[in-house]
Amino acid sequence: MKEVPTSALILGLAGLIPFLWGAGTVVFPGLSEFGAANLGPRFIGIYVLNFYGTIILAFMSGVLWGFATKAEGARAGIGYALSVIPALWAFFMVGGGAESSVIALIAGYAGLLLLDAFYWQVNLAPRWWMRLRIPLTAVVVACLAVSLP
Repeated sequence: MKEVPTSALILGLAGLIPFLWGAGTVVFPGLSEFGAANLGPRFIGIYVLNFYGTIILAFMSGVLWGFATKAEGARAGIGYALSVIPALWAFFMVGGGAESSVIALIAGYAGLLLLDAFYWQVNLAPRWWMRLRIPLTAVVVACLAVSLP
């Protein structure tokens, strides 16, 4: 992780907080009760995981779009086309029920990691990108998975 810029690392780790919170409220009933009483039911368990997971998956489309701006010609077209896949996946696949949505998000984040690797492989993402994305994705997928029966 030494090569990852400090600001990117800190912001990436901070972005895990809602995922960790959601997973924590699934695992620890007392935390869930505290969260429900103080934040409301939308901000605990599978609900916050679905809500925040969808937002971040769509956000990552924008990150990939930014990478595509570094390309030219047909390569740029491919980069732009691939960059919208995570947002479209979230739009079409999330929302059919809490558990099926979590499964769709897990698949979406796995697919996103493949797209991350592609942009990294074709030198559109920074060289440190996968050093950041692999552990972040592992934590996200683990947090989402905790909410499944």
